[in-house]
Amino acid sequence: MTSITNRFTTLFRIKANKALDEAEDPREILDYSYEQQLQMLQRVRRGVADVATSRKRVELQVSQMQQSSGKLQRQAEQALAAGREDLAREALTRSTAVAAQTTDLEAQHASLADQEEKLTLAMQRLEAKVDTFRTRKETVKATYTAAEAQTRITEAVTGIGEEMGDVGMAMQRAQDKTEQLQARAGALDELIASGALEDATVPVGRDDIQAEIERVNADQNVENELARMKAQLPAASTARAVEAPRTPTARPEREETP
Repeated sequence: MTSITNRFTTLFRIKANKALDEAEDPREILDYSYEQQLQMLQRVRRGVADVATSRKRVELQVSQMQQSSGKLQRQAEQALAAGREDLAREALTRSTAVAAQTTDLEAQHASLADQEEKLTLAMQRLEAKVDTFRTRKETVKATYTAAEAQTRITEAVTGIGEEMGDVGMAMQRAQDKTEQLQARAGALDELIASGALEDATVPVGRDDIQAEIERVNADQNVENELARMKAQLPAASTARAVEAPRTPTARPEREETP
C-alpha cells in the first residue's frame, strides 16, 4: 500500500511540475523577484531610519543630561557659597548620577551611530544590487521576448507550430481525400468502360445493338453535313478541291512479232 501511495505521489509531482513548467513565464518570475527585492530594500531603509531616529533621540537626551549636570554643578557652588554644605553635597550627588547616565547614553549613542553606519552601507550595497538586477531583468526579458517571437515565426514558417501544424494536417487530409476521390472516379470509369458497371445516364433497356445503330446514324449525319457544306462552296473552289491532277498514262509498247 505504501509503495502504491509513493508511486501516486511521485506521479502527481511529475504532472504538477510539468504543468507548472508549461505555465511558468520567466518574465513574470523576474518581475516578482524584483518586487521582492524592492520590498526588502524598503524594509532596510525603514530600519536605517528607525536607528537614525533612536540615535537622534539619545543625542537629545545626552544634551539634556549635560545641561542638567551643569545646572547641578552651579547649584552646588551656590549652596556652598551660602554655607549650605548639605545642599551642595546633594547637588553634587545628583550631578554625579546624571554624569553616569550621560556616559551610558553616550555609549548607546555611539553604538547606534555604528549600527546606522553599517545599515547605511548595507542599504547602499543592496540598492546597487537591486539596480543591477533591474537592468539585468529588463535585458533578460527583452532577450526572452525576442527569442519567443523568433521561435513562433520559425514554427509558423516551418509548419511545426501548433496552429500551423493543424493547418498542415487539414491540408494533408484534403489532399488525401482528393486523391482518393480521383482514384475512385478513375476506377469507376474503367469499370464502366469494361462493361462491369452500367452507366446510370444511359436509358434502361438500351443494348449494344442500339448503341451501334446510333453510332452509324451519327456518322451518316456527319457525312451528310459535310456534303452539304461542300455543295455551298463556289464551283471553282469545289472543282479545284475535287479534281485531282491527272498524270499521262504510259502506252504499252507493242511487242514485235517475229
